[in-house]
Amino acid sequence: MTIPPGLRAHAPLRPTVDCVVVGGGPVGLLTALFLGQSGLRVSVVERQPRRYPLPRACTIDHEALRILQAAGVMTDHADLFEPSQGERGGYEFRNGKGELLQAIDWNRAAESGWANTNGFHQPDLEAVLEELALATPGVTLHRGWSFHGLTQDDTGVTAHVAPTEEPGALSHLRSRWLIGADGARSAVRTHLGIDVGDSGFEADWLVVDYQPLAEEKWSAFVTQYCDPEQPATAVNSGPGRRRFEFMRRTDTTVEELGRDSTAWRLMAPWGVTEKTARLERHAVYTFRGQWARSWRSGNVFLAGDAAHLMPPFLGQGLCAGLRDARALTWRLGMVHRGTAAPEVLDTYGPERMGHVRTIIDEAVAAGRVICELDADRAAARDTEMKRRSSAPEAITREPPHPRLGHPSLTAGHGEATGRLAPQARVEEAGREGLFDDIAGGGWQLISGAGDPAALLGEDDAAWFRAIGGVTADVSGEGSVHELDGTYARWFARHACTAFLARPDFYVFAAGAHEDIPAFVARLRRALRPRTDDG
Repeated sequence: MTIPPGLRAHAPLRPTVDCVVVGGGPVGLLTALFLGQSGLRVSVVERQPRRYPLPRACTIDHEALRILQAAGVMTDHADLFEPSQGERGGYEFRNGKGELLQAIDWNRAAESGWANTNGFHQPDLEAVLEELALATPGVTLHRGWSFHGLTQDDTGVTAHVAPTEEPGALSHLRSRWLIGADGARSAVRTHLGIDVGDSGFEADWLVVDYQPLAEEKWSAFVTQYCDPEQPATAVNSGPGRRRFEFMRRTDTTVEELGRDSTAWRLMAPWGVTEKTARLERHAVYTFRGQWARSWRSGNVFLAGDAAHLMPPFLGQGLCAGLRDARALTWRLGMVHRGTAAPEVLDTYGPERMGHVRTIIDEAVAAGRVICELDADRAAARDTEMKRRSSAPEAITREPPHPRLGHPSLTAGHGEATGRLAPQARVEEAGREGLFDDIAGGGWQLISGAGDPAALLGEDDAAWFRAIGGVTADVSGEGSVHELDGTYARWFARHACTAFLARPDFYVFAAGAHEDIPAFVARLRRALRPRTDDG
């Protein structure tokens, strides 16, 4: 088929691949990159002829950076991300008088080995993800092609696609799996008839991105101005960039809110004017909290905004999508290689849905605090927030990331099971760096009380290596020495001395050093690999 003028695909359509990814945004590109690294042939279908040049997401957390580290992004591109900084813990709530209501500690290295929160410019990240994906054997990207439906049978999926400017010229892509990572208005989700749950939260906000012409010093990385006269958010949005967000009041239309003059007027109290800044873009968005009620239909899966939406007040929207990509792709890779049975795919949706629903609830709760327009209720809110924080100048910690939803691919019910596993800075044989880079990612069996490999029988040890597992003794007696105390603190906090982590960095099992053989035995049963007769 000839691509219409003005549209270009990076490669001819291949009629048969292992996986079709619908959507070439950051979640779709990362998904394709991970699958390609696992040896799958992947076709990405993206309806837009070129990358979207303007920012959308602008903050990303430590877990998401570890996921990008696993994909190879952080090796040469860590400078895309600006760590949280500021005098008051990085994240502030202030009232209409400018009084501090709460300060949250975002200015710290987190348990994933990266800064807790980071600003970034999404088009720069997408360019890197596309470059890495296209450099991976087996991955092709087809821009300017739209999804028009699919059919399924017992062996796979046939996707019906056509050039965006020539919708009648259908082609057909055959694959074992298809992933809909095609955004909030997902055509894949709509075609499957999957219902969407709704939190009931909805608010229109003007999002303004600008570049200051001179260096600006803000007291916090993110400030939520809980002002009933004009709720607003100020965000450091990556190196050399800043963002303001302003809620639409009931006396303002969406059209009025979207004007250039409105953006400049609303930013003026902070000294941001046409003389001090260059306006990069502004747009009105409706913030919502929603989720797909099912993330799978046969061999078709949803990921990213196709599966969930949340208000941006916690900076977790894109982070959740990157988690989806990692959680799904390690499973697909193992099933493709025959080292796990297809049943491991059954837990993808329940795990991720339960996890993301908790974060949506937290983001909506923050939004209800910030978006209050009634002066009396806002005053009562301020009083209550001050009461709960008897010393508002004290910097508090945000709650830990939630556990995976159920049923999950985990073993046991310990406090650490299903939670995020740590990554320390380590040294081995004279090399220093983050554990995943020095010792290896994938399945990780780590003990603070001895050598895990010494407890495994020959068969279990060989099997664990065969699935890409690594073992490490971080007690100080082994070859891997931790440099920052991350593992020691984590073991103490969770009252354990060993853990087995999955390739998406969630704890499969945790407990005593002596429990390590049981961890591996339970993992073998959970994966039920077709090549394992035991």
